[in-house]
Amino acid sequence: PIVNCRVNTKFAFVECKSIDMANKVLNLNGIPFLGVLLKVSRPSKYAGPHVQCKTWQELTGVSVGIDPTVGGLLNSVDEKVNRELFVGNTTPEMTEFMIRDFLGRAMEQVGLAIAPGNPITACRVSGKFAFIELRSAQEAANALNLNNIPFLGAQLRVGRPSKYTGPETPHGNWEDILAKYMSGEIKLPAAGGVVPPGGVLAPPQEEPQSRVVEIRNMLTEEDLKDDAEYEDIATDTKEECSSFGHLKNVVIPRDGPGVTKVFLEYLTKDDAAKAIQSLQGRTFDGRKVEATYMAEEKFEREDYS
Repeated sequence: PIVNCRVNTKFAFVECKSIDMANKVLNLNGIPFLGVLLKVSRPSKYAGPHVQCKTWQELTGVSVGIDPTVGGLLNSVDEKVNRELFVGNTTPEMTEFMIRDFLGRAMEQVGLAIAPGNPITACRVSGKFAFIELRSAQEAANALNLNNIPFLGAQLRVGRPSKYTGPETPHGNWEDILAKYMSGEIKLPAAGGVVPPGGVLAPPQEEPQSRVVEIRNMLTEEDLKDDAEYEDIATDTKEECSSFGHLKNVVIPRDGPGVTKVFLEYLTKDDAAKAIQSLQGRTFDGRKVEATYMAEEKFEREDYS
């Protein structure tokens, strides 16, 4: 019934197939979407007759402010300032997607998310800091425990933005939460201890051991058969992995003991550490990637076993 949509920052306009359809769409007022309840109404220039309509909650029988898709966990009365957090100490290579994906998976891993899916609905990067928006005030409070989490060679500072005037929220740091999770004191919300979507996050960074990174489970032998596809894979891998540091060499064996593995040689050990921190736990075609250090001497011997 909707033939066109025009988005403008914090609001949008939709065009319907007919006047009757537009009247019916007014009943979507209050429909939950990405952690907020959308306000659906006539534009200010509308001068036609008033149309009787209901709210989405009245139509569905769900209480105002509750999203039935997540068991009533998303609350529209949470002001944005209560759902927004400041993320400091970011670096230029950290994109909005990377920050949102990394922090969201971290919350899912240690039980800080109170519903399935990434609890971070938006991320805005500005120089050496960023702002993330959570889908609920409760999850924003939980996310404060991500303070000091290591990412791409930096320790992110997570806290309330300066405009926040609400009550102080007691919380720990990432080290505290990770220790409680590893000891079993914090339980995952998923039934039976099932790892939530996104997989297990890599532990805090260890001391860099090598300039060479070995990646497993990213490719299959089928991926390497076609020459054109192989070249595309090599090019894409080089472009993606160059974002973590100065990449000197990429080796993707097509046969022998190293087939399906990817080897990355960086200029420094710190560059290799950033690559591992970013790649570990990613998924490709449903396979969880494993990224580990490889002995430089072994790499120089072309021993890819």
